Amino acid sequence: MQTHYYLSVFPLEALIASQLDPMHFGQYMSTGKKNGSYERIMFIEIQGGFGTAFDWAYARGRCVTHDDGSPKNSVWMSVYRALEHVELDALQSLFLTTADGRTLEIQPSAAQPASNARGYYVYQEICPITPLVVSNLDPVQFSTYMTNPANKVFVPKLVFADLKTLDLERTTDTTDSGPVYDKNLGHLKDCIMAVKHGADKPNKNVERSVQSFAYNIIDRGIYVGDGSRVIEYRMPSREQIRQNYYDWGRSAMVL
Repeated sequence: MQTHYYLSVFPLEALIASQLDPMHFGQYMSTGKKNGSYERIMFIEIQGGFGTAFDWAYARGRCVTHDDGSPKNSVWMSVYRALEHVELDALQSLFLTTADGRTLEIQPSAAQPASNARGYYVYQEICPITPLVVSNLDPVQFSTYMTNPANKVFVPKLVFADLKTLDLERTTDTTDSGPVYDKNLGHLKDCIMAVKHGADKPNKNVERSVQSFAYNIIDRGIYVGDGSRVIEYRMPSREQIRQNYYDWGRSAMVL
């Protein structure tokens, strides 16, 4: 059987080898009988064999079928600083698994500089740090800033999502994104005003750490950044999800 390598970025950071294909791996990780939990899982399949940070020989030696012919579900290779040591060129598809084990595959593409009419973005940082941030930087600029060693605080690589935001002129019409901002709407407004009109800081933390978020509030997509090199995983439109990924969309509360 083929050995797959999966970089888990939510809810934990890890590199895992498995003989399960991505759909079955997502189901195993989210609803496996042994762990007794039902949770969302976000992971990226990678092309293994690069560098010296991971013991690929160990993974191949352990990731073998059981005596009864059943596949090896998981061999944990790293649970610390895994993202940092994965090369961007090794990244393949991203998979979003719901709590009941339904998985959506998203293909990667190179992110391009982008702008929006609002003049600000709301980002959920996912791995290795988890603040909720308002920024006047587009995804490529945000990655460049957050992974710049010249800054006092930086990370080597970053996974983050572009989130839907409220219409500040009609805050009673919150659509899917409302629950994210219910408890801190006033602070959110202050952060937005600061990045739109202030010149000193391009980013403001809305929350220092967010432990969970829903797929239905992702706006344009999910990004993996290493400096100005950014891989984009563009979310399908609501209509595309309705036509092609209906069961996933219902499970993820997108539909």
